Amino acid sequence: MAKAIHTMIRVMNEERSTDFYHKAFGLGIADRFDFDDFTLIYLRNPENDFEVELTVNKSQAEPYTHGTGYGHLAVAVEDLEAEHARFEELGLQPNPIKEFHRDGALMAAFFFVQDPDGYKIEVLQCHGRYR
Repeated sequence: MAKAIHTMIRVMNEERSTDFYHKAFGLGIADRFDFDDFTLIYLRNPENDFEVELTVNKSQAEPYTHGTGYGHLAVAVEDLEAEHARFEELGLQPNPIKEFHRDGALMAAFFFVQDPDGYKIEVLQCHGRYR
């Protein structure tokens, strides 16, 4: 059986990105590998083994385009309203909290935030299938 271990995104600025992911999600640098043309930074927190891999291509001068295929990364939190308020206090500019209902019941409560490179991250209330 396969186990998800990381997702990779390309970023322009290592410091700006690691600062964002630390402030927003408590992700710290688990490993950092510097190569001639690129640097790989693996971020995680103590709650799980899944990592966000940041790739910094040293020759990249223009911001990356996300195309039409990229959607978002999602994380679940215990207290969505508290996290939303914390994101606002940190100046991370979260979108408003929204809810999806299905068959008259709450399916999901969430908000989106964007990292410094414009990648969308969905922050979901732990509820139902979102754990």
